[in-house]
Amino acid sequence: MTDIRLVRDLMTVGVTTCSPDTLITEIARTMLDTDLEALIVLDHDGHAVGVVTQNEVVRAYATDNRTQTAGDIMTEGVPEIPPDIPLVAAAQIMQDQGVRAFFLMHHSEGISYPAAVITYRHLLRHLAADDGSELKDLGVRAERVSPLETFIKRRDAARKRAVSPQEE
Repeated sequence: MTDIRLVRDLMTVGVTTCSPDTLITEIARTMLDTDLEALIVLDHDGHAVGVVTQNEVVRAYATDNRTQTAGDIMTEGVPEIPPDIPLVAAAQIMQDQGVRAFFLMHHSEGISYPAAVITYRHLLRHLAADDGSELKDLGVRAERVSPLETFIKRRDAARKRAVSPQEE
């Protein structure tokens, strides 16, 4: 195992979000495409109002209602964790609270929005890592894709999804 010891050393900076009116089918696609445990739901002012986890999506699936939205199925509030606590403490808190993802929230000008996330997957990767080189994409020191590159990638994926049904 590596010498990483604090949440900030392992978390992913940048959190995928959705609006309350995002359909569960789109949420499921996003979770699959990006291997996510959860999405943060932002209201129309950009304030984090809730979280949709894989559990909520599967629960919605069980109702066989594909018209449900993030606002319909989200859990209000966002499970938060500070970046400067030990990873073992974070793991214990996850177990105690029965959550698989915690978020580091940023508060600015009355808006609260997610800045980073740590999940079971982060902890498993850390446990399985032979050395730090396997975790270079994680933590506050990770190399990141620029916001413009992220926008272009998301835009192109959305265009591809929009074109695909028309081709059939």
